[in-house]
Amino acid sequence: NSLRMRPDRIIIGEVRKGEAFDMILAMNTGHSGSMTTTHANSPRDALMRIETLCMLAGTDIPILAIRKQIASALDLIVQIKRFKNGQRRIIAVSEITGMEGDVFTIQDIFHFDEEFQSTGFVPTFVDRLREAGFELPPHLFGG
Repeated sequence: NSLRMRPDRIIIGEVRKGEAFDMILAMNTGHSGSMTTTHANSPRDALMRIETLCMLAGTDIPILAIRKQIASALDLIVQIKRFKNGQRRIIAVSEITGMEGDVFTIQDIFHFDEEFQSTGFVPTFVDRLREAGFELPPHLFGG
C-alpha cells in the first residue's frame, strides 16, 4: 500500500516472511534510502536470511535472480548486538559490493573490537552521498 503513495523512502520494521521480497523490489524501483530490519548473527547471515525470506514469497524466480536483486537493493548492513549487561552496540557496518559468481561480496567498513573502529575501506557509495550533498570527513574511514 505504501508504494501507491509514491514515497521517496520506505521504512519498515522487521521483515519476517515473503514481504521481504516486496521490500527488495521496492528498493530496486526508485526507493533508495529505504530501510528495514531482520534478525541474524552476522551481516552475511542477514543476507542469507533475507534471501530465504524472499523465497517464502512463493515466486518461481531462480535463486540467482533473487540474490542479484538483493545485492542491487542493499548498500549497507548495520549489525547491532545486545551485550550481557543489556547494552546494545553497533558491532559492524558492512557494505554489499555486489556479486562474484553466485556469492554476495561484502566488505566491512567499521567493526567493534573493544571499541568501534574503521577497517580502512572506503565505501563505494561515497560519491553518491557527496552528489546528494553529504560530505563525509576523509578521516572517517581511517584515511
